Amino acid sequence: MRTLFVAAMMAVCLCTTLPAQAGFFSSWFDRNEAKTKHPIVLVPGIFAFDTIAGIDYWYRIPAVLESEGATVFVPKVNAFDSSALRGESLIEQLDEIRAASGGRISKFNLMGHSQGGVTSRYVMNVRPDLVASVTTLHSPHKGSPVADLITGVVPESTLRGVAFEAFANAVGDLVNLLSNNKRDDSDIYAMLGEFNKAGSAAFNRQFPAGVPTSDCGEGPSQVTINGHRIRLYSWSGTSSFTTGVDLSDALFTTTGLAVSGPSDGITGQCSSHFGKVIRDNYRMNHIDVNNHLFGLVSLFETRPEALFKNHANRLKKAGL
Repeated sequence: MRTLFVAAMMAVCLCTTLPAQAGFFSSWFDRNEAKTKHPIVLVPGIFAFDTIAGIDYWYRIPAVLESEGATVFVPKVNAFDSSALRGESLIEQLDEIRAASGGRISKFNLMGHSQGGVTSRYVMNVRPDLVASVTTLHSPHKGSPVADLITGVVPESTLRGVAFEAFANAVGDLVNLLSNNKRDDSDIYAMLGEFNKAGSAAFNRQFPAGVPTSDCGEGPSQVTINGHRIRLYSWSGTSSFTTGVDLSDALFTTTGLAVSGPSDGITGQCSSHFGKVIRDNYRMNHIDVNNHLFGLVSLFETRPEALFKNHANRLKKAGL
């Protein structure tokens, strides 16, 4: 009798809790959390590459997104060039993907790191029919003092500038070769000239959509360009030193000296604002967001893979 009573009570408990538990387990084992309506395109910043010697620019991030149902593309763009020319290359690749899809793909969710965010803005403005959303990650929308510093130390017209240009472009061309990028010649000054104070201001005058009008405000969460509604997001970090064992800490702690106020070592906190600001003070330096170097990121911050998965889920819930 006692055994029957216990069994009955267990049955009652199971019946009353099953819906909640079923919901919990279906969520736990849901492999489609990142399955957005439109494919995700991860647009790299400077030193752009897909994979070099088995090392991904987006370290382990595409695989995590794909394991959760996302369709992910990583375009090949020039390591050093203007966002306009990089954007034209990206447009060409998006058109090819769309044409090859047989009508399954109409638009894309662009997620750009650093200059990749500005490149995505260019595409959004000149080909809004291709874009469902733009998310920028640690992008210096209002410029970076680091670019002003470099162009000030090695002005383009000087002997030092010529030497710097030759060396930097050779590095960029090597990156393009090793990663099988499009074989356009690198142009370091086209990139730097876009991110110093004057260059970024000129770009924003030409393409103001999504950029905050105040010094440290938010931009609109969506814009409509030529009849196409596009959602806008951004996030960034404010820690140039994050692990103590990552070589990038030393680099960004040094470059961060040129940036007044909180920054990730390249991009100032307020300069990163674009569209809806998800968060602007992650404990991340400029390349922690794409999980470098080799996954060495702060133990006291959300993993980059989780940030991307969460954002893909945000896009999915928004019908994007």
